[in-house]
Amino acid sequence: MAKTNAGRFFEDYAVGDVINHAVPRTVSGGERALYHALYPARHALYSSDEFARASGLPKSPLDDLAAFHVVFGKTVPDVSLNAVANLGYAEGRWLKPVYEGDTLRSVSEVIGVKQNSNGKTGVVYVRTRGMNQHDDVVMEYVRWVMVRKRDLDAPAPTPVVPDLAKVIDAKDLVIPEGLDFTNYDFTLAGEPHRWGDYEIGETIDHVDGVTVEEAEHMMATRLWQNTAKVHFDNTARPDGSRLIYGGHVISMARTLSFNGLANAQMIVGLNGGAHVNPCLSGMTIRAWSEVLDKAETSAPGVGAIRLRLVATKGGAPFALRGDDGKYQPDILLDLDYWALMPI
Repeated sequence: MAKTNAGRFFEDYAVGDVINHAVPRTVSGGERALYHALYPARHALYSSDEFARASGLPKSPLDDLAAFHVVFGKTVPDVSLNAVANLGYAEGRWLKPVYEGDTLRSVSEVIGVKQNSNGKTGVVYVRTRGMNQHDDVVMEYVRWVMVRKRDLDAPAPTPVVPDLAKVIDAKDLVIPEGLDFTNYDFTLAGEPHRWGDYEIGETIDHVDGVTVEEAEHMMATRLWQNTAKVHFDNTARPDGSRLIYGGHVISMARTLSFNGLANAQMIVGLNGGAHVNPCLSGMTIRAWSEVLDKAETSAPGVGAIRLRLVATKGGAPFALRGDDGKYQPDILLDLDYWALMPI
C-alpha cells in the first residue's frame, strides 16, 4: 500500500464531500513579524497592541490576510495540490479576530464540480471554514480551482455550479466584539482620510510598486505551508516557470493600498476575486482601488467601505477591461472586499 500522497485529481471530488484538513497550526508573534517583513504591512490596528486596545480590542490581532493564508494553506494538499490555477473567491467573511496563541485548522465542503471542455481538467468549488481551538469559525470563504484529471478517460461528473452571492450584504458583515473607533488616532494611523471623505466611484492610485522576487515568494509559500506544485516545482508547468502564489499578490496589493487607504483597517468581507493573469518572478506589482459602496455599521465610530483592489504588472491605473469586456493583459488581480474604517 502506497504511503505517500499524490494529491487529489478532478475525478476524486464529489459534491457533498467534507474534507478535514491536516495540520492544525498555532500562530505566534513571529507569524505577524514575518508577515510584516514579507510585504511589509503597516495598518496600525495590526501593528500596535496599544492602538488595538484604544480601538476596543484586547490586543493587536493577526493580520486578516495572514489568518486567511494560514487557513487557505491547510487546504492546499487536499484541494489544489494538482491545480493548474486558483481561479476565484466569493462569500468570504472574517467572523472572529485571530490572536497570538490561537490554533487554526480548516474544513472544506465540495459544493460544485464541472469538467472543462478539453477533458483534461475540471473546476472544483469548495466552501472552507477556518476554526480556532474552541471550534469557533473565524472565517469562511468559497473558492474554485482548476484541477488536472488523473485518468483522461474517467467520465465527466454531472456539472454542479453553485449559485454564489455577488456581494455580501453589509448587514451580514461581522464586526469584532468591542471595536470602537470613536477615539481613533488618525496621526498614529498615518493618514487623515476617514469614511466620509471617500465617494462611491472614486479611484485611488496607490503610486508605489514592488518587484516580486523568487526568494520572497518561496518563503511565503513555505510560511503558509502551501504545497501546490506550480509554486515549488519548475517541472509542473510547460514553460518551466513557477507561479507566484496568488495570496502573495493579494497581500502585496493590500500593503500597497496603505498609501491612500491607511484607515481601511480591517477586512471583514470578500465579495469576489479573480487571479486574472499569472504573476512570475521579476514582475513589478502596482495597485489601484475603486470605491464601490459604503455602509454604516452598529459599532461606534465604525463604517464599512466596499473596495475593488486591482493589482497590475506595471500597467496604467484604472484601466481594467478592454472594449471587448476582457481584462487588460497587465491585470494580475481583481479583488472586491469590505473593510472597516473610522467614520
